[in-house]
Amino acid sequence: MSMIHDLEQIERTVLPTDPSFRAIAREEVDRHIFEARQNALADAKDEFLLSLMRLLALPGNGHTRLIPNNAISVLPLRFVTIGTAVRLLGAPSGFAGAIGTDLISINGIPVSEIEVAAEKFLAGTRQRKRVIGPILFAWPSALVRLGVLSGSGTIEYRIRNETGRISELVPDMANRVPGSALYPRNEHGKACALWSPTTFLEIRDFGPRGLLLVLPSFFDPGETELSNAVSEAASCARSHPYTPLLLDVRGNTGGNFLRTMPLIDAIMEGAQDRRVGVLVDKFTFSAAIVFVAILKHRLGARLKLVGEEMGDGLTFFAEGGTIDLSTGGAVVRYASAFHDWAEGRIDETTPSEIAEEIVPVGTLELDTTRIANSDDAASRDRFCREVLISLSV
Repeated sequence: MSMIHDLEQIERTVLPTDPSFRAIAREEVDRHIFEARQNALADAKDEFLLSLMRLLALPGNGHTRLIPNNAISVLPLRFVTIGTAVRLLGAPSGFAGAIGTDLISINGIPVSEIEVAAEKFLAGTRQRKRVIGPILFAWPSALVRLGVLSGSGTIEYRIRNETGRISELVPDMANRVPGSALYPRNEHGKACALWSPTTFLEIRDFGPRGLLLVLPSFFDPGETELSNAVSEAASCARSHPYTPLLLDVRGNTGGNFLRTMPLIDAIMEGAQDRRVGVLVDKFTFSAAIVFVAILKHRLGARLKLVGEEMGDGLTFFAEGGTIDLSTGGAVVRYASAFHDWAEGRIDETTPSEIAEEIVPVGTLELDTTRIANSDDAASRDRFCREVLISLSV
């Protein structure tokens, strides 16, 4: 199999199927296909992958993109966007003291300028770009393409700790690791790249303050564990009809929102004056956003949205599928169905079971902007107690 074959797969399967490409001029698509083909013929794998990233980012649809993580090698540095700052969350033992610092510049170029240059390679909203973009900072080939690195020499990362002290990291360019070791395909923002939810539901009872229901994922290939968790959460909500509820869907990258409907129904059965809050962040995507949208539509002003802007908008293309490319494990994600939860619109691509649930939500404005600085259990519980207290104000 060859890179040309990979490109042909995209031309044959993705471009005719994905409705997000309908708004892109054919000449622009052809220009990027030509660039990708030239890189394929030159056997320049990383440049080919970056060309595909540009091609698939053209519609600006977060569900339509190239995921290069398994196909590339990166410097052993894990960068994650926390709030609006790019933070170093993982590094080799020699740089352990730098963990937790904010990235200021690379080879003298401010991070903000690099992010602007990287936008055309990244699909989706501003927040989604903040989620998937940091892998580019550790990928030398991307830094070359972004004009940060000449192709030889060293990379100097300037960092700043919480006291404001600035220092430099100059990693060994020969020391690289698989991209997927530090950058998961579904980025969750945790310090450990290999983190994955061990349960679909965690319940914390804060007594009269309220109940916390942590819902870290709606993706369940087995189709039973999520349903069982939703059923348990619904029973808990029904058995505490007057108790304030706080739902945590931070880091929930989506799955099947239809299977969460019993929980929404149970919440609606509670007392009319029950306070309900939802925690969200930039790592909240897709079906998790739809879950929040339906709750907001039903509860209106009774629902308080707390956290930061989510990773998707309310109008997007989803469903579809994935293609595994032969280029070292790269994956193409493409869409097939229209969703518009802002105005409640559907079209011929919207599956009937989803069309039946779509409602006009308008906008999902945050009631309170709050960003947790740590994801350990004690810090999370303290943060959630504070939010529950704020719901009663």
